[in-house]
Amino acid sequence: MPALDCGERIEMSAQIVLLPVFVLVGLTFVLLLMAGKRQGADMGGETKTKGIALGLFELPFLFYILIALALPLRHADLVIVMLSWVFVVTCFARVGIFATSNDERQRSLAWLAGVLVLFAMWIYFALRILLLI
Repeated sequence: MPALDCGERIEMSAQIVLLPVFVLVGLTFVLLLMAGKRQGADMGGETKTKGIALGLFELPFLFYILIALALPLRHADLVIVMLSWVFVVTCFARVGIFATSNDERQRSLAWLAGVLVLFAMWIYFALRILLLI
């Protein structure tokens, strides 16, 4: 295999780029099922399950858009894939905290970590597009 030039990009296959998306979609469907079951159990109105479920899906929407743009534009490289996995891990952490202790401080930190990773992904993607890197 020839050595890579420092300016050469390694293109990722669609499967590698989309795997974190598929994992996050799976998590989303699990949460939707859980929210539906919880909605039935919480008919007393104590827990606002709709608000909780919607709040869990705001960041993934921005993630899905980024991948949907990066893949056809051929800007989904190793950095995007690695940051995608970090973002998915923060989503799992947030859901895990919500499903167990539901500690608001820990859940907020997991959310903030996801926001920062997603922000970094968008900045990286935008710079690659705008600077033609």
